[in-house]
Amino acid sequence: MKVADAMTPRSELVTVELPGTRDDVLEYLQDHGFSSVPVVKETDGKEAYRGLVSRDLLIERPDEDQLALLMDEEVPTTTQDTDLTEVARLMVEEGERRIPVVDGELEGIVTVTDVVHAIASGDVETDAVVGELASRDVNTTYSGTPLPVAERELYFANVPYAVVLDDQTDLAGMLTEVDILEVARIVEGEDDTGDSIANQDDEWMWEGIKAVGGRYLPTRNVEIPTEPVSEFMTADLITVSQKMSVLDAAQLMIRHDIEQIPMVSGEPLVGIVRDVNLLEALYD
Repeated sequence: MKVADAMTPRSELVTVELPGTRDDVLEYLQDHGFSSVPVVKETDGKEAYRGLVSRDLLIERPDEDQLALLMDEEVPTTTQDTDLTEVARLMVEEGERRIPVVDGELEGIVTVTDVVHAIASGDVETDAVVGELASRDVNTTYSGTPLPVAERELYFANVPYAVVLDDQTDLAGMLTEVDILEVARIVEGEDDTGDSIANQDDEWMWEGIKAVGGRYLPTRNVEIPTEPVSEFMTADLITVSQKMSVLDAAQLMIRHDIEQIPMVSGEPLVGIVRDVNLLEALYD
């Protein structure tokens, strides 16, 4: 199966355009639930692909507002005639969930979800079971954790999810970065900076204020509600056993529109099966 058979074509792809701002990207991520978005620039009536901008970059570069300074120009690309198994390997090795399809111009994008769709439909074959691919290192959080703290936990763990545990350490739900993006909002206003230079921003804000002298400076923070994780998590958990086939797991992910499934042995949590784990079954 080729990339052309699985990708989202340019005609169906939403992009952000240079010049642009942080607000443009955040609005896109909230509206579509993605973790990154392609960046293009139109010159003399022709569109050129320039890079990707992601949620992580929004957090890592809090002082940048301009899209040109937020995007990643080093994301690998592929072509329509590349075999899908090769793109699966590239995604796993490079840690990329979305690979732009570029041949002079942006022709589309292929995602981890596109590959999982191909597995679920039987277009690429594998007889692997999830126990062979699942990670035993599971990111967890407590159901009573304030959401901004949980957001930081996801960020520092460098994963887009946390399995939520209750007071008895039993499975209570799942929290994802999409859940957080859906309730984040931009707050604009003015702060009195005082007479000294600030040396620390608000710990739980994605964008803080830098004080320069004794004057008012505009602030534009991405605010995350402070209520506990239990109010935002998905409580109806889908789980898998170690012996479930990769095909069946892929079908579960597509049917329920999820990217990770806790793996259990009886009731205890023993691992996590992420969509990217399924890709490894195509080339190992």
